[in-house]
Amino acid sequence: MCSTTGTAVATVLIENDRVRVTEWRFAKRGDNTGWHRHEFDYIVVPLFDGKLEIEMERDRVTADLSNGVPYYRSLGAEHDVINGNDFECAFIEVELLEDPR
Repeated sequence: MCSTTGTAVATVLIENDRVRVTEWRFAKRGDNTGWHRHEFDYIVVPLFDGKLEIEMERDRVTADLSNGVPYYRSLGAEHDVINGNDFECAFIEVELLEDPR
C-alpha cells in the first residue's frame, strides 16, 4: 500500500513474497492512515467493536466493525481510514502480494 503520512501507527508483523501483515493502531479519535491506494487484494480483521470513518474521493462513510469479524476488499481501493471512536482501536491488515492469476 502506498500512503501519505497519517497519524495511525503501522507495524509490519509479517512480510514475505506472498503476504504482508500489518497492525494499524489508532490512539485517539481522528487518527488516520493517510490517503492511500491499495495495490493488492486485502483482508482486514478488526481488533475492536466500533466505527471507522472511510474518506473516499467523493464520499465519506462510517463502517461499523466487530472484533474479529474480517472483511475482504479488492485492489484499487483509494481512501483515508479515520478512527471514529473515543478510544484506541486497531486492526490487522493482510495484503495478498501474489498475482491472483
